[in-house]
Amino acid sequence: MPQADFSSFRDKVVVVTGATAGVGRAVTQRFARDGAKLGLLARGEDGLDATQQEVQRLGGEAVTAQTDVAEADQVEAAAEQVEDELGEIDLWVNNAMTSVFAEFPDIEPDEYERVTDVCYHGTVHGTRAALRRMMPRDRGRIVLVGSALAYRGIPLQSAYCGAKHAVQGMFDSVRAELIHEDSSVDVSMVQLPAVNTPQFGWVRSKLPNKAQPVPPIFQPEVAADAVAHAARTGRREMYVGYSAVQAIIGNKLAPGAGDLYLGEAGVSGQQTSEPKDEDRPDNLFSPVPGDHGAHGDFDDRASDYSLQLWATKNRGLLAAGGVALGGLVGAFLAAGE
Repeated sequence: MPQADFSSFRDKVVVVTGATAGVGRAVTQRFARDGAKLGLLARGEDGLDATQQEVQRLGGEAVTAQTDVAEADQVEAAAEQVEDELGEIDLWVNNAMTSVFAEFPDIEPDEYERVTDVCYHGTVHGTRAALRRMMPRDRGRIVLVGSALAYRGIPLQSAYCGAKHAVQGMFDSVRAELIHEDSSVDVSMVQLPAVNTPQFGWVRSKLPNKAQPVPPIFQPEVAADAVAHAARTGRREMYVGYSAVQAIIGNKLAPGAGDLYLGEAGVSGQQTSEPKDEDRPDNLFSPVPGDHGAHGDFDDRASDYSLQLWATKNRGLLAAGGVALGGLVGAFLAAGE
């Protein structure tokens, strides 16, 4: 059976986990503008209600499912609800995350387990729920929202980096199995750079100062654009932003140099000069009330455009341009002989 047409997302049924804030919220907004039918999965009731209303204002349709992705039965129930109310799922975006900012010895076992359960097992549960429905139909796409940290671990985020490394390994295995089954279902992974999301104000932190993304920082709409491109094309893997490319390729070529650099600059680079608020709530074990939106506190430092992403999306055009330029140069040289 041929793959479904993803040139347009209008009336496509799209599930987004962690849909109410940060990258998930920007992804939701992107698909809503394209007229998709959205299944919104998240823990916080306030965020789900606000995101559903926003989707409707933007021209989409949405159902909400209050879901902790760390619980497989909740993810399965949410998938069933979405299909009952909206129809067969065409696209599943695994995005939900949480983290703990702390040095490795300071992260308690239950904190480490929680980050792993959300970031890794949550992605496993979402992928399984999607494949359980897509494989018998032999159509559908799954996008895993990853990170450059799936390849290059950094200090203060060992739990998150470990989970993203695990997602990367699972992704490779699932891709190979789908090829073995001659399946038309596509699975893609999008490796993100530092993004200006609310996570830095609500993840659990044991740092003395407020946490910040490591510059350069990109707006969540850049990440959403990459997710949409992966969903449209079924491309295996995308690196987003030149900083992600540098981190991933650099780690492959000279991991020891990365260790030295991050050992010197990685701790201070993830903190602002402001002391953290000791009384602020975090979302590790329960959602923080309210509607937190897509953006964090770093709008004045975040870029809403990535030239590297543009080049990735237009690599066919660039290749054709390179061939044409080569032909012109060859003709010029030949004319001069």
